[in-house]
Amino acid sequence: MKTVKQLLDTKQVRIISVTENTSVLDALKVMTEKNISALLVMEDSELLGIFTERDYARKLILQGKSSKDTLIKEAMTADPITINLADTIDKCMEIMTEKHIRHLPIVVNAEVKGMISIGDLVKFIIEDQKQTISQLESYISG
Repeated sequence: MKTVKQLLDTKQVRIISVTENTSVLDALKVMTEKNISALLVMEDSELLGIFTERDYARKLILQGKSSKDTLIKEAMTADPITINLADTIDKCMEIMTEKHIRHLPIVVNAEVKGMISIGDLVKFIIEDQKQTISQLESYISG
């Protein structure tokens, strides 16, 4: 069974974060610059929460709040669900499906190691299946 560590080994690890006192507007600017849809909210190395486009839509736009005047700590999802390097890809898919979330921070011994998205999982699964098919084709024809 494939693990989060194996997935993480295939991608460039970037830990992009803001502090809880960052304005939502500034966080959105970071997200736009980095072309991402979720940011970790951290204080030093401690994970406090996660801020996603969904948080923005539900906690600001629909509430009529200002992005410039609202701090991330008011809009983030505190204490996000996390995974570790030994967790399986299947477990991650199960968590994302059951909890209706698209991002999972990876934490080992209270240290953030990265984050995976549903897109990362799908890409990893497709690549793994391609390798399996190629190996089976080689076995059958060889």
